[in-house]
Amino acid sequence: MSAEATEEVIKPPMAEEEFSGNKRLLTRWEAILLAVFCVGFTVFHLFVLNVYSLEPLLFRSIHVGWGTALGLILYAPIRRYAKNGVPWYDWLLVAASIACTVYTIIELDGLLFRAGAQFTTGDVIVGVVGTFLILEFTRRTSGLALPIIACVFIVYCFVGPWMPGVLEHKGFAVDRFFTYIYSEYGVFGVTTQVSSSYIILFVAFAAFLQVSKVGDYINDLCNALFGWARGGPAKAAVASGIMFGSISGSAVANVVASGMVTIPMMRKVGYDRPTAAAIEATSSTGGQITPPVLGAGAFLMAEITGIPYSQIALAAVIPAVLFYIACWIHVDLHAIRLGLRGVSRDELPPLKLMLTRLYLFSPLIIFVWALLEGYSPFRAGGLGIIAALIAGWLSRLFRDIGAGDASIDPRSVTMVFTALLMRIVALIAGGAVLYAALQYLVPLVESFGDIATWSLSILVILIPAVLFGWQRTLEALNLAARDTVQLVAVCACAGIIVGVIALTGIGGRFSELILGIAGASQLMAMLFAAMVALVLGMGMPTTAAYAIAAAVIAPGLAKIGVPVLVAHMFVFYFAVVSAITPPVALASFAAAGMAQADPWKTSWTALKMGLATFIVPFMFFFSPVLLMQGPWLGILQATISGAIGVWFLAGSTEGWFGGRLAMPLRVVLFGAALSLLHPGGASDFIGLGIGLPIYLWQRLRLRQAAA
Repeated sequence: MSAEATEEVIKPPMAEEEFSGNKRLLTRWEAILLAVFCVGFTVFHLFVLNVYSLEPLLFRSIHVGWGTALGLILYAPIRRYAKNGVPWYDWLLVAASIACTVYTIIELDGLLFRAGAQFTTGDVIVGVVGTFLILEFTRRTSGLALPIIACVFIVYCFVGPWMPGVLEHKGFAVDRFFTYIYSEYGVFGVTTQVSSSYIILFVAFAAFLQVSKVGDYINDLCNALFGWARGGPAKAAVASGIMFGSISGSAVANVVASGMVTIPMMRKVGYDRPTAAAIEATSSTGGQITPPVLGAGAFLMAEITGIPYSQIALAAVIPAVLFYIACWIHVDLHAIRLGLRGVSRDELPPLKLMLTRLYLFSPLIIFVWALLEGYSPFRAGGLGIIAALIAGWLSRLFRDIGAGDASIDPRSVTMVFTALLMRIVALIAGGAVLYAALQYLVPLVESFGDIATWSLSILVILIPAVLFGWQRTLEALNLAARDTVQLVAVCACAGIIVGVIALTGIGGRFSELILGIAGASQLMAMLFAAMVALVLGMGMPTTAAYAIAAAVIAPGLAKIGVPVLVAHMFVFYFAVVSAITPPVALASFAAAGMAQADPWKTSWTALKMGLATFIVPFMFFFSPVLLMQGPWLGILQATISGAIGVWFLAGSTEGWFGGRLAMPLRVVLFGAALSLLHPGGASDFIGLGIGLPIYLWQRLRLRQAAA
């Protein structure tokens, strides 16, 4: 191991979240006010989604207006102004955002009556002010890429008569444009519908899991399971990406949460800085395509396509498995090639101790069960939050394995497990009594009207919240709103672009372009679509990239005969992997900052590790069996051949396949991998016929060299 690898590893500094370098340092009263606004924001959404519904336009306008106010308080216009509290002009912007929402509330009936046909002076003023507030809100929280693209689309609406070819359109007046865009056809359309319902609910679920220490537990469990093995910390990072990614659904959030632990451990056993950062970035990016909670774009996909979210999550299972098989094999071959070992068991969390805390997985299990049982995503998320509250209460009773409870000997896992088992039995018994009571009370209460029903619903939430602890409950509600702010901005701004696409008809013209390319080659059309999705995703969050690609690219793919689910999953995957694709790779840059590594080297290494993810979408384009579309025998064959294919692919890119692999053989093995990744019996036999002899030859050479 090199001197650099054996140097004392210092915990890296916390990386900034996506575009959060201009977060403000608030004064005490501003921080208290923001916390109150954040808690109210989350509670309002949970109440509307689970107890009492509002008219959609009213609900979405409150969602955007409130979220914009939070963002303008939380984020400064530029970084150097982030230390001085909230200036007077930002308070004016906050007031303007609230005023736009109040106008919508007051004029709700008139806006619904005039929608798309007529408008008043007030409608125009609110439309102009609201649209530019959203652009500024998005710039502060998500960077310049998305607002610039939105501005290009806005300008396109006015210069259409002078555009060439397929880009030409008749143009629109300013008043009509802004009243159209700042309505259910634009800002408050499908993208905001998703952020105000699915996204806020599942971000709240993730916040409660985070406060319940489920994320910390997952990191500890993965290190206990794999940290001792060859290249163990890297394997723990991959496993953590699988499990924690299902909670967070954001590549950069995954990097920040787990990289603080995994990157120093990888450095300690000998991984160089760019490789350690790339492993963390790649495994964290995979979290956005990992069921049961995929990235926020998956909720948008469910809304756009009308396909149930549970079906989308099921379709994502095999591609996610192939992605993480590829990551695992990459880190294993890398460790073999460089002779990297794991961490001493004494430095890892004790596995027996981790197994006594498996109850912390119960919120995820309940969430998945609810989805599979046919519950709505809202109900599944609500049940998950209640389960997280109860799991947090158990963790509180059981915290530190006896550090706060003198009756438990920290060294006795048996006593700890027995104490935990008694508490779980008591909880199950209490839950059974509560369930039986609710079975009787719910019909009785419903007969008394809505107020009684609301009261019972609130009581069901309050009981676990009291057990969980008010301070931690408020912390989770506050965290949920803060984590949602960027997604509110992204979805609202993406709504502007989607509205322009619908208003000008450019989406249909783009579909014609794809049809023209497909006339020469359908594969070329898919490559073109993948390239556009990657470019859209560079420098902007996945949700925005997918929203634009779904409006521009997916309809064209559907017209050339690609099934709707395949078309949308195709562009979604490329929007996701743009997080590790140079030249602008958000997840790779975040991990490089934490590891103090070169961002470019990190990005290219991450690209190599995630290469399978660039190929898998073409696999389910050629054969949708990988999306669970087809007979089980075909699905099983495609999964097995795909797993062998990503093994060959990893061996080719790492240069190790049963021994060090010469460049000519790496090229041949890469071809064998592509044959296996292409679904079909003939291609599978060709791939195996090429790859297995190479492996056997390599093993024979290794044995001869050892002899």
